[in-house]
Amino acid sequence: MLRVQFEEDLEKLHNQFYAMGNEVLSQINRTVRAFVTHDRDMAKEVIEEDAEVNEYEVKLEKKSLEIIALQQPVSQDLRTVITVLKASSDLERMGDHAVSIAKATIRMKGEVRIQSVEEEIKKMGRDVKNFVESALDLYLNGSVDQAYEVAAMDEKINHYFENIQELATEEIRKNPESIVTGRDYFQVINYLERIGDYAKNICEWVVYFETGKIVEM
Repeated sequence: MLRVQFEEDLEKLHNQFYAMGNEVLSQINRTVRAFVTHDRDMAKEVIEEDAEVNEYEVKLEKKSLEIIALQQPVSQDLRTVITVLKASSDLERMGDHAVSIAKATIRMKGEVRIQSVEEEIKKMGRDVKNFVESALDLYLNGSVDQAYEVAAMDEKINHYFENIQELATEEIRKNPESIVTGRDYFQVINYLERIGDYAKNICEWVVYFETGKIVEM
């Protein structure tokens, strides 16, 4: 009976984690869209709905610690709970960065915009979203080998970061009036790059869950 209850509790944890992940995916998708389309109303929605992501993390943390205290899991059962606990923290930080991008969208009203840079940011945002989505799918159904394959997507995100930095710097040289805009571009791609880092963290937690080893990819 205790085992049945424990497995039910774990199932609830997994479902809540995946729901949280989908909410964060939506945040990332909408915040990038808001930024490149200059949609301040959508940006405000992203900021307002961040409370839901934070609430998910609080619930997951509370439930995880409750399971550890009452069920005293060992071996892979314990790794399952720890994986959810740690990975949900990574998701919450992704949400924080999505909010920061939304705030940049609002802050940039009236600034000079550089179309070529925003096109690249749009591409970077799309691939960051795909990276997070792949990490969530990995969490549900993945293996150690797949974890390394998904984590390798981070290299592409890093290339975007470097290339957009160079492009923005060159455009600012051509038009010094866009220097304030450039500052915001640099911040936004930094937030996107950090979201990619947290997606990679989830891949590392999958390896931990499967093997008990903490790795750095």
